[in-house]
Amino acid sequence: MTSKDIGIDLGTTNVLIYVKGRGVVLNEPSIVAIDTDSKSVLAVGTEAKEMLGRTPTKIKAIKPMKDGVIADFELTEIMLNTFIKKIKARNLFFRPRILICCPTNITQVEKNAIREAAEHTGARKVYIEEEPKVAAIGAGMDISKPVANMVVDIGGGTTDIAVLSLNGIVSSASNKTAGNALDQDIIKYIKEKYKLLIGESTAEDIKINFANVYKPLKKEKLEVKGRDLLTGLPKAITITQDETKEAMNDSIKKIVKACTNVLEQTPPELSADIVEKGVILTGGGSLLNGLSDVLEEELTIPVLMAETPLTCVVEGTGILLNNIKLLEENQ
Repeated sequence: MTSKDIGIDLGTTNVLIYVKGRGVVLNEPSIVAIDTDSKSVLAVGTEAKEMLGRTPTKIKAIKPMKDGVIADFELTEIMLNTFIKKIKARNLFFRPRILICCPTNITQVEKNAIREAAEHTGARKVYIEEEPKVAAIGAGMDISKPVANMVVDIGGGTTDIAVLSLNGIVSSASNKTAGNALDQDIIKYIKEKYKLLIGESTAEDIKINFANVYKPLKKEKLEVKGRDLLTGLPKAITITQDETKEAMNDSIKKIVKACTNVLEQTPPELSADIVEKGVILTGGGSLLNGLSDVLEEELTIPVLMAETPLTCVVEGTGILLNNIKLLEENQ
């Protein structure tokens, strides 16, 4: 039995893994639960997420990735090891090649940390590629021609924006305003307006299943439960869709501004291609209700959603793993 090449989308919110010949085999939260007394790891991934905000004092659920980079090297390594063991892609005699994605504009030190974490899982060779490039490939774009393709990849920790041509990035930006920042916006808004403290999971649920940042319906209402900051007791309030737009307004403006900056840095010939072809949205954050409409209105160019925005990056790793020569050239 030989080892399989592995593609990893090492996200701030989720880790997705592609195994050559098997497809996408894992999609789990980037969370590790530890016992703070013994420092031992109790759970990783989905099991650890279920503990988030619900654990006794001595058990802590930690996100080892922050803003697309490694915040806790040791826990990231443990998390990757656990996931690779889970998918049974490694054996005693053969070590896999691993392609791992990172945001654009991270430092060489941060890139080396990602490479080292992957190497410590037992990889034979580690390739590193920038996330928006891999997302574009996963979304079905042909970036090999002298024609512009623009992708906006909105993940949990970063929004990566890039204009690509001839297999390279022409202009790009990596912004820390992304899915997690939008969750924090909702937490802050409800805290300040209603003096109610809600957890990250509740905020994420509001964002995914209720919020609208383009044309919210005033009649749409949602009951939200949390802890009253004045009495310390459990309490329920009702919010409107209008309020979710207000809560996230500043962050949405930052994403629009980052897109505008990248377009301003793009050569005129390539800008003409983008006007014709539009922008492709990828990543879980792009699914925010109304976001594509806001971007289309503000950028005055077509904005299209990728067919599988949540898995574009990891599917892109699969395509690249089938073209190792191209990977070797880019390293």
